[in-house]
Amino acid sequence: MADENQTPQGNVEPYVEAQAGGGGMGAFSVLKDVEVEITLEIGRKRMKIGEVLRLNAGQTIELNKAAGEPIDIYVNGQLLGRGEAVVVGDRYGVRITELLSPEQLTGQL
Repeated sequence: MADENQTPQGNVEPYVEAQAGGGGMGAFSVLKDVEVEITLEIGRKRMKIGEVLRLNAGQTIELNKAAGEPIDIYVNGQLLGRGEAVVVGDRYGVRITELLSPEQLTGQL
């Protein structure tokens, strides 16, 4: 019988430790210095090119998400989880409220 901490994709224990706030890197410690791009998406809007060309400074573009809905967090273009917008001093940030499970993450590939 397979170990309960194993999946066909490998060991999920580092993910579980990260979820629990343990900070353990486990098998991922070799990757700790690799840079990734984190993107926070508050919403999207589809527009025709003609509509985009008619935009002026000061105009507002309405997005597909309501105020207060979670912000999507992407790492290198893959959805990692969701969070809420916060202000830290004079900068914006995101408080992580949900991380996808290993099964959800591998289902994106």
